[in-house]
Amino acid sequence: MNEGYIDLHTHSTASDGTDTPARLLELAAAIRLQAVALTDHDTVAGVPEFLAAGEQHPEVEAIPGVEISCSYSNREIHVVGLFVDHSSAVLGDFLALRRADRVRRNEAMMLKLKSLGYSLSWDDPEFSVPDRGNIGRPHFARALVRRYGFASLAAVFEKLLGHSRPAFVPRQLPSPAQAIEAIHAAHGVAVWAHPIYRDRSERAWLRRGLRRFTGWGLDAVEGYYSLFGPNETALVSELAALCGAELSGGSDYHGENSTVALGTGAGGLRVPASLLPKLKAKRN
Repeated sequence: MNEGYIDLHTHSTASDGTDTPARLLELAAAIRLQAVALTDHDTVAGVPEFLAAGEQHPEVEAIPGVEISCSYSNREIHVVGLFVDHSSAVLGDFLALRRADRVRRNEAMMLKLKSLGYSLSWDDPEFSVPDRGNIGRPHFARALVRRYGFASLAAVFEKLLGHSRPAFVPRQLPSPAQAIEAIHAAHGVAVWAHPIYRDRSERAWLRRGLRRFTGWGLDAVEGYYSLFGPNETALVSELAALCGAELSGGSDYHGENSTVALGTGAGGLRVPASLLPKLKAKRN
């Protein structure tokens, strides 16, 4: 990969990725990214290790972040926080509530799976994480692949864990306004992650959401994403400019839990490093 590109949306073993935060930095350095952000789900637990690894790779800017699941207009959306102060008490308390809800949900999924004939145990190696509040559906999927011979993680989601599937349990999610407020309290930049889907005509949804979210203080939106082509990037860029939001982008890399590659996504992703100065200027 040539110089001049960044990846501002990645996950580690601190949530549902398979690479440690330090390994993530090593991989970013190997493909010559100029910057990489760690944005684990509802936790900043991996940030200290990530930043320490960044000191060993000064050629890559290590950006502390977080990804927060929210609910808006009967849909789940995600807000990424970039440049957050991971020691912020306000953000820490907010994320602790999110992880407590994950624990509740995980217990309910464990019971549902057992009722469907798929018994798992918290002693299974897939659940060996420091904080059970960081366990998500990919952990369950890996355990089910190992125990019950599913062909892939995708097959598990299709049969059991996907939305509307028999073992799915919804979460109690905050509003985007609450997530934006918590990110700003930690002096971070709030980004609406992967705001549209390629298989839908979502111009009206995106326009409506951007108007509402920027009114709540949203700073930026992902215009570059693994599942976006040129048309999606152009649409997000156009409406972001109309609403006064900056552009961000990232792969949503999870390591072996998906086919998405760090930096390049599904193969064609290139997030230009030229986005960074404007995002930094949005820092609270």
